[in-house]
Amino acid sequence: MNKPLVGAFLAALLLGAGAAPVVAAEPAQQAQETASKAVPEAKAVTFAGTVALSNCSGSVVRSPDSAPTDPALVLSNGHCLESGFPGPGEVVVDQPSSRTFTLLNASGDGVGTLKASKIAYGTMTDTDLSLYETTSTYQQIEDSYGIQALELETAHPTAGTAITVASGYWKRTYSCDIDGFVHQLKEGRWTWKDSVRYTPECQTIGGTSGSPVIDDATGKVVAVNNTGNESGQECTDNNPCEVDENGEVTVREGINYAQQTYNMVPCIGAGSKIDLNREGCGLPKP
Repeated sequence: MNKPLVGAFLAALLLGAGAAPVVAAEPAQQAQETASKAVPEAKAVTFAGTVALSNCSGSVVRSPDSAPTDPALVLSNGHCLESGFPGPGEVVVDQPSSRTFTLLNASGDGVGTLKASKIAYGTMTDTDLSLYETTSTYQQIEDSYGIQALELETAHPTAGTAITVASGYWKRTYSCDIDGFVHQLKEGRWTWKDSVRYTPECQTIGGTSGSPVIDDATGKVVAVNNTGNESGQECTDNNPCEVDENGEVTVREGINYAQQTYNMVPCIGAGSKIDLNREGCGLPKP
């Protein structure tokens, strides 16, 4: 896993900033004349809507059906929970939490603090994610800070998609492509299914755990960053291995991975309630 980190001293030493390519704007007159015919261009990915946890990264996310008055949800990894790593087969739902998150603006500056009311969902079984319900609504966050939540993509991503991993902990971005998908990704005691594999350019590090993986073309969240093979070991902690449908094991030293998020969108109901029995919900149940 992209190990959770503790303390700010190391962060201060290693803090860096990265940026996705900026798309040049058309001259105003030309843009006005061609607006009806031009294909919309991708916007540069920023830090707006990302958050920093005490030991990981995260983001404020919403489903396409979320209402402005719904409590805002914060997405991160299951292995970033303050209660520790959930064991294989363990699913955490509706557990009280008072965890805080530093909300970042587009430049990566902390502009406010969000507070959790509960861990709405968390697991490291089949996937590695956590969802916190906060005490603020999406509208309150936008009114107070001018920041909108990142929208979750509802469809399975595709190989070759240009992506950006935006780490609120480090205030740093990593840009690469989706290289492909892994039938089973095994790390220590845990197994994850249909994981996203990055091309080598995304050299994520400890503290980037929980970062949103953003489709550069749409600006939507397609996955949550969670791990990478650090030293070439096979299926050990911090050294995940790939297992295909035939049981063949492949080790890719230096390659990093994420867990898809489209299958959790149907689980988000009215009022940001996580309902694992909703039609289409693909998250493991307790």
